[in-house]
Amino acid sequence: MSVQQNLKAGIAYFAFVFGTGFALGTVRTLWIVPRIGVRTAELLESPLMLVAIVFAAGWTSRLIGNSGGSASRLVVGVLALAMLLAAEVSMGVTLQGLSFLEVFTKHDPVSGAVYYALLVVFALMPWLFWRFGKQRPLPFM
Repeated sequence: MSVQQNLKAGIAYFAFVFGTGFALGTVRTLWIVPRIGVRTAELLESPLMLVAIVFAAGWTSRLIGNSGGSASRLVVGVLALAMLLAAEVSMGVTLQGLSFLEVFTKHDPVSGAVYYALLVVFALMPWLFWRFGKQRPLPFM
């Protein structure tokens, strides 16, 4: 797969997951956190984000088709992760007035650990779809 194709797939994957996270984060911040607290609200949001990641990776995998191999899928996931982290930093600094370091350290210890685990899953999911999806299609994709 060409660099341009990897970039397009990475942007599409990032945009889908970031858009979902932005919408869920807005609902969480405005309506859920005041009622049940940050930790519980973030933990309730995490399974929804996992579903969005799996769905977006499946969609991206179909977008890439058979032209991309293992390395290409990892590149797509890492590019999307880099864009996601850049967006997190820019939003944290501009909208919340946080420092660069605070963007990564402000998380609750429990829900923050889940968040960082989801980032790893996000980066690896296009490769996981390639690795395991080619053997047998997943029932929900």
